[in-house]
Amino acid sequence: MSDLLGALSQSASGMQAQAARLRHVSENMANVDTPGYRRKLVSFREMADGSGVEPGPVRLDRNALARIYAPGHPLADDTGHYDGSNVDLMIEVADAREAQRSYEANLKLFDQARRMTQSLFDLLRK
Repeated sequence: MSDLLGALSQSASGMQAQAARLRHVSENMANVDTPGYRRKLVSFREMADGSGVEPGPVRLDRNALARIYAPGHPLADDTGHYDGSNVDLMIEVADAREAQRSYEANLKLFDQARRMTQSLFDLLRK
């Protein structure tokens, strides 16, 4: 029984972690045109008690910011350039799909463990 409850807990933590990842991906996509914005990266780590995963600290992508030439822009320097963001929409779309599929896999595992637990309870009632 504890194995089934552990599976429920682990899959729920996986769904929460992927939801956090998807939130950061959507923030990155929303700020693709924000000058000076650095892409947020989230990693996962095992929970201290080993019962699942959790999002680790959010890190900023240290890749170079895009240099944009727009002499009339208020942030432009003497050469007419300003720092854009380092968000690549193709990477963000791929990350969003990966997070969505991982979330769905955890959801299927959660549902399967829930059904198995319900079947066990039904057997014990008889």
